[in-house]
Amino acid sequence: MNYRHALPLLAALALVTGCDKLPSAGQTDATAPAVASPVVEGVVLATVNGTPLTQSVLDVYTAMRRNQSTHPEDASQEDALNELIALELMRQESVSKGLNALPMVVAALDQQERTALAGAAIKDFMSNNPVSDEAAQELYDAQIGKPGKEYNARHILLENEDDAKAVIAQLDAGADFSELAKEKSTGPSGSSGGKLGWFGAGQMVAPFSEAAAKLNKGEYTKEPVQTQFGWHVIILDDTRESTPPPFEDVKDRLKMLLANQQLQRHVEDLKGSAKIEIKE
Repeated sequence: MNYRHALPLLAALALVTGCDKLPSAGQTDATAPAVASPVVEGVVLATVNGTPLTQSVLDVYTAMRRNQSTHPEDASQEDALNELIALELMRQESVSKGLNALPMVVAALDQQERTALAGAAIKDFMSNNPVSDEAAQELYDAQIGKPGKEYNARHILLENEDDAKAVIAQLDAGADFSELAKEKSTGPSGSSGGKLGWFGAGQMVAPFSEAAAKLNKGEYTKEPVQTQFGWHVIILDDTRESTPPPFEDVKDRLKMLLANQQLQRHVEDLKGSAKIEIKE
């Protein structure tokens, strides 16, 4: 499941967690033999100049490969293993040439280790702090499960209040709202006559939502509405009652949201007990 509100760390770290062991950032000895490698456990699928490549390493590489491919179903284990062998050959050549001592390479290896270990810590935290169905149900009942109202509106976005008042004066004189939107709106919806389609109260910035909710069908705002985007003149075309999605359809997303919130609190707790110094 891909839930956009999850911490970016989750997506970034999940792929690399599970490696047997990453090269140490401190291994910068340019004279190290090309076949030098940490001792790994598991079923050995191939050796490259004596360096074993295990099933677990292939599994991690395959997961990363699948995530980056536009056609993951086309990848076979044989293809992945051949690519892994090629990568190991290039790794060995890099070490033999002393490229592992280059500052940027050292920094990259250090970051790979940090990412993998942080990913393991995140998975461990999530596993030991599962979100219950009951907690997801409470969130659903409080924020999603109640019927609400949706609005279908158009708007004209202006750069300043005077321009917005001038548009309202034209509407008062009988001008067509859609034509004014096409002519004067600075927003992307201007070309379509200011159409915004259906939206719920929480989908627009507060001043806009509040103004739309006060209108009757067919009415437009008699005073300009200011938001961070500019000055709006809004007309309400229609309203309807919204039907919330069934709990089972959104349960997994709600549980991920709650898990993410738990993780964020955990990270903040770690920050609070850590000694962090940011150098200027």
